[in-house]
Amino acid sequence: MIAPQLTSLLKRGVAEIIVEQELTQLLESGKPLRLKQGFDPSCPDIHLGHVVGLRKLRQFQEMGHQVILIVGDWTAQIGDPSGQSVTRPMLTPEEVRRNAETYMKQFFKVVDRGKTQVRWQTEWFGKFDLAEVIKLTSKFTVAQFLAREDFNKRYKEGRPIAITELLYPLLQAYDSVAIQADVEFGGIDQKFNCLVGRELQTIMGQRPQQVFLVPLLVGMDGSQKMSKSLGNYIGVDDPFNDMYGKTMSIPDELIMPYFELVTDVPDKELTEMRQQLDSQSINPMLAKKRLAREIVAQFHGDEAAREAEEHFAIVFQRREVPRAIQEHVDSLKKLSGSATTISGMIYSIGLASSKSEAKRLIAAGSVEVDGKRVSKDMAIVYEDGKLITSVDGQIVSEDMMPPISNGSVIRVGKHRFVRIVDADKHI
Repeated sequence: MIAPQLTSLLKRGVAEIIVEQELTQLLESGKPLRLKQGFDPSCPDIHLGHVVGLRKLRQFQEMGHQVILIVGDWTAQIGDPSGQSVTRPMLTPEEVRRNAETYMKQFFKVVDRGKTQVRWQTEWFGKFDLAEVIKLTSKFTVAQFLAREDFNKRYKEGRPIAITELLYPLLQAYDSVAIQADVEFGGIDQKFNCLVGRELQTIMGQRPQQVFLVPLLVGMDGSQKMSKSLGNYIGVDDPFNDMYGKTMSIPDELIMPYFELVTDVPDKELTEMRQQLDSQSINPMLAKKRLAREIVAQFHGDEAAREAEEHFAIVFQRREVPRAIQEHVDSLKKLSGSATTISGMIYSIGLASSKSEAKRLIAAGSVEVDGKRVSKDMAIVYEDGKLITSVDGQIVSEDMMPPISNGSVIRVGKHRFVRIVDADKHI
């Protein structure tokens, strides 16, 4: 392996390696390594935060190493019984398996399936009896586990910590023993658990695994790590227009971290771009468009990236109606009877999950009819082939609210457009 490849592998997009010198020696030996990546399928989908580590796994695979993917079907059922963590709910076996199937489908959009072995924790924990569990717990002390940051914080604040939670890092550590991992990959927040695995391997007479930790990708809100439970994520399976639009919404200070962690743009180009952004010699919007293209192309292809960029320019920059738009075919006369208000109409044509949500969208100014913002929820009457709004029986002027007729476009939020097609007429 030549030095530049090794430098890029161990430096770009890396938070910490324990122990870097030992891992370097293993890589230079030419021996194929067993790379452990575990996941608890607490959610059905993965996002760009997961991709940071998955891209590293793919790079190792391209050098001849094998990934062992551990499906945490056992630990996912532990969750956080104390209710202190919103990101780790307790799950049923059925929920775990459904989530895992979706996760793996998306996992292999990044990682080479042919160089990956999938293992389920139940292969070994399903055979554990109480004696084996007690024997395993005897390897560590409570004091060691209370050193973990989240446990320590809750303990000092007097908040509950379930005994089952203390088992979680121990079970994750045993995964490394079960598959004889050479290297374990995880986010920097997994450092404690990975180190427990390294120590347990030593106790059990195995060579201790190396620990490869990657940075946590900050979510679209610019403050917290990317998470589905926090709603600040860009999903691997997001439609390409949504993926592009979400990327364009990230704060400017995240442009370079995203380039470094989730794209293949060469380091030299990134250095130049960073200098341009720092000196304000380039508009951040241009850099962000490049980033959005890179991300969309990675998961949907170059053509989708071009379409997404064009869609963004039309809808968000020029505020025009996109060329491709969903149609809702229905009789306007019939619709006026089943949806007696604007909110009712929005709900009935599928642009809101409930009438109360539709009312909230209107109140937030997120609803437009033919480019005119709907100022408040109003009653609907049918007249001369059109849906006309009224307040206290009085027809509202078209300046305030244009009538909804055959071909009208309803926009809800930033992304949802529907063209109304009157079933009784033809465009």
